[in-house]
Amino acid sequence: MNPKVDEFLEKSAKWQEELKRLRNIVLACGLTEELKWGQPCYTFNNTNVILLGGFKDYCFISFLKGVLLHDSENILQKPGENTQSGRIISFTEIQKINDLTPTLKAYIYEAIEVEKAGLKVVSVSKAELVFPDELLQKFKSDSAFKVAFEALTPGRQRAYNIYFTGAKSSKARASRIESYTERIMNGKGFNDCICGLSKRLPNCDGSHKYIT
Repeated sequence: MNPKVDEFLEKSAKWQEELKRLRNIVLACGLTEELKWGQPCYTFNNTNVILLGGFKDYCFISFLKGVLLHDSENILQKPGENTQSGRIISFTEIQKINDLTPTLKAYIYEAIEVEKAGLKVVSVSKAELVFPDELLQKFKSDSAFKVAFEALTPGRQRAYNIYFTGAKSSKARASRIESYTERIMNGKGFNDCICGLSKRLPNCDGSHKYIT
């Protein structure tokens, strides 16, 4: 076990027991545990295979090449409409994790076999949504951010993309992406309320301006 992941889990305000259970299942399959991009990450021969994380409404196990798994139980989910490679299984209670333990192990072992075979995901370009290089680099360097972004609705992804690409320089685009990283990690859209005072939820109506 990686002490950095121990610390991460102890500080987790939500889904702590569920994430600990998922961690034990993954480790039992022989993967190497690391902490990458602020999330527990599990690798095989230095290749990222599994990511664990949690949002407000659920925690999840993410198979980074999940699209290549057979998914015999039909439980893998696309975290976002435009997701091509990753697939997740979400949980809101530990009992579901316990019930699915044998299946989860089978899927993890299959994911390891995918890496052993050197299988690659063939990307399909989507002309309607072209991301700037700075956002693609962010996806590459931060898998947790990529999972969170792809979990957004297509409309929310498009709104962020318009805002990011609207900056004229690469430095400005990168700055905009960093400024909105926390909001995206929390599953919020560009125009979503984050103070909870809006009368037009989930949209922001400017009520935060009157907080005293």
